[in-house]
Amino acid sequence: MFPLHDPLVDTLREELRGYDDLTASLLARRGITTRAEAEQFLNPSYETHLHDPLLMTDMRKAAERFARAIVTKEKIAAWTDYDCDGIPAAALLYDFLKKVDANFENYIPHRHNEGYGVSIPGIEKLAANGVTLIVTADSGITDVAAITRANELGMEVIVTDHHLPLEEGLPPAYAVLNPNARADETYPFKSLCGTGVAWKLVCATLAVEPTLREKLPVGWEKWLLDMVALATVADMVPLLGENRLLVTYGLLVMRKSPRLGLQKLCRATRVNQRFINETDIGFMIAPRVNAASRMGEARDAFQLFTTTSETEADELAKKLEKLNRSRKAEAGAITRAVHTRLKERGDMRSVIALGDPDWRPSLLGLVANTIADEFERPVFLWGREGNMSLKGSVRSGGDTHILELMRTSENAFAQFGGHAKAGGFTVVDTEIFFLEDRLVEAYSKLVTNQTQDLSSHADAEITPADATVSFLKSVERLAPFGMDNPKPVFLMRDVVVKEISRFGKVGEHLKLKLLADDHGWNTIDAVTFFTKGKMARVADALAPNSSVNILGHLERDTFAKGSPVRIRLLDLRPA
Repeated sequence: MFPLHDPLVDTLREELRGYDDLTASLLARRGITTRAEAEQFLNPSYETHLHDPLLMTDMRKAAERFARAIVTKEKIAAWTDYDCDGIPAAALLYDFLKKVDANFENYIPHRHNEGYGVSIPGIEKLAANGVTLIVTADSGITDVAAITRANELGMEVIVTDHHLPLEEGLPPAYAVLNPNARADETYPFKSLCGTGVAWKLVCATLAVEPTLREKLPVGWEKWLLDMVALATVADMVPLLGENRLLVTYGLLVMRKSPRLGLQKLCRATRVNQRFINETDIGFMIAPRVNAASRMGEARDAFQLFTTTSETEADELAKKLEKLNRSRKAEAGAITRAVHTRLKERGDMRSVIALGDPDWRPSLLGLVANTIADEFERPVFLWGREGNMSLKGSVRSGGDTHILELMRTSENAFAQFGGHAKAGGFTVVDTEIFFLEDRLVEAYSKLVTNQTQDLSSHADAEITPADATVSFLKSVERLAPFGMDNPKPVFLMRDVVVKEISRFGKVGEHLKLKLLADDHGWNTIDAVTFFTKGKMARVADALAPNSSVNILGHLERDTFAKGSPVRIRLLDLRPA
């Protein structure tokens, strides 16, 4: 049976006595233990809770240099990554620099031809174009050689990033803005995404240079929060502290944003812009932005968010939608190829490691996730990048700590990184034929962590009859949900399944109609998409009027009349 979290201790329940039991418990599990913290979490205030950007180490130095370059018409380059943190940062910097009439260009490296980060060829290209100041976003912290080359060519670099630096330390930039990486950091919040740090630079630049502030209406910078919210949700940084505030206000901006590209993308994905939320960003908007670099050219997504032409915005939104369909089709083809190869070889090993030079590395995380969920074991998939390196993605598929597994077999990798459940890697060319053997051997050496995974615990036990609109509204007080602020998980015991159905092009999705009262008059839908693994096996064995135990979130079915409450299934077991 699914376990429940332990109840609050009396002292903490007393401290949070102004809230009902569920809300108090949810707050406590997010590290909120005082009335003041609870008030700030549930009612974030732009005026009260936003931190002064000048508190960030190197910020005043960076802002004054940035402002001087703008005012004196130096040629500035905004160098940003190509994913859904870098592209929003590029759009944000474009909007600001255009608004203050700066002399600038945006540089977004090509994912397959140039790869991640600041590169020496790109630096030399910018120098030839007369650039004297480079401002990075979501990149730069590890690019010591490229930034050294920029200095040699007479350029200065302001790095804004949130990734970790190399062991040898920070790059030799004019200023380094990265609250997540500096031992001498003075900023009170460490977990901003790349676009968040870039937005802080914009705010600080306006604060230190009155002539720029005079060009913009008071509070104009708030209109850039649509891009900050998009990046913060998409890059899966913790949605606590200042990030929670930025996404809360950023969603308000997105719902009334005049940005043509955002409007067109919402229409193309059937997202109601007036009610857009973090789920829409994560599952509808961000995948299309990422599809631009994975399947084509990242500048298409950048251009979508910066164009003032309705015709161009419409064309680009349709193009991104088409690229996303191509991404799904190509990922589907790779998935089928993996299934074929696994079937041909018969025996299933403790770790799956497969690859093909023709597989696009940027798609392999999606495929690895599907295969790992299905076979419930670590999956490593690799392909060949445009620079001829063998790169890939890994997903855990269970309780195996992926980073520990890669460390145990680190001689097989030129580079690797990630966290417990997912990661990326570059394989040493001479090791590619032995990769699975090395990983299977490493897996056998790992000591299994017997600690129970608290992520599988339910926050509360309810019945289908409890899943009302008013109950969901009380839960949604904790939104926006995301990393470290997950959607609450509810346990429902001995629920009667009235109907079982499959939907989707090939019946890949599951829908259960559950009884919500003793008379059988009221029902509630429970759905899950791309059913696989244990849940698929349990669902296949279900019969109408059987009983199940359910673990799931509550959400609104926005495609049904009246947007009723439904259950999003996380796990399913016979009663």
